[in-house]
Amino acid sequence: MKFFVDTADIEAIRDLHALGVVDGVTTNPSLIMKAGRDIREVTAEICALVDGPVSAETVATDAEGMIAEGRELATIAGNIAIKVPLTWEGLKACKTLSGEGRMVNVTLCFSAAQALLAAKAGASFISPFIGRLDDVNLDGLQLISDIREIYDMHGYETEVLAASIRSVNHMTECAKIGADVATAPPAVIRAMAAHPLTDKGLATFLADWEKTGQKIL
Repeated sequence: MKFFVDTADIEAIRDLHALGVVDGVTTNPSLIMKAGRDIREVTAEICALVDGPVSAETVATDAEGMIAEGRELATIAGNIAIKVPLTWEGLKACKTLSGEGRMVNVTLCFSAAQALLAAKAGASFISPFIGRLDDVNLDGLQLISDIREIYDMHGYETEVLAASIRSVNHMTECAKIGADVATAPPAVIRAMAAHPLTDKGLATFLADWEKTGQKIL
């Protein structure tokens, strides 16, 4: 499973990229607002740092506007994935942009039926929102499983990009279900390395080593 980092924070991306765990980046208008920078400037910087897909989102609500914005965003770098919402207008834009050979990430997916339409429209990625479904007492992970089953059964090449990741459990379960990609905030990816027994074991080893009075260097 590929790891995308869900942020527009350059330093956070650089830190994770140095570890080799960043296969791509996803951004959205809220993350751009949080970064407090010009969308073209920060997106270009991210694209120069990361070799994989970098999702940049359109903000128009009509297909014509999304297509125009998507083409403009695509001029930033060759690894831009144009992000459009899973609306009827968004599907129209996806069909046109994917037909031009551009990567398209169809976002805000909340049902398997929506995911099926996105695949038919030529989406490169479908982004089901796990956490937001959990927030309303629906099973976000079950949606990932349903989409995986449908895509595999019918041979769709659209990649399942699990989004709205809230926890380490979300990451591991998505990997088990067969998500192609999971995009998560930097804090969640870092938390994957943490375990209380690791901390306890390290503390024991260090205490015992101190008693030996030895040094390695």
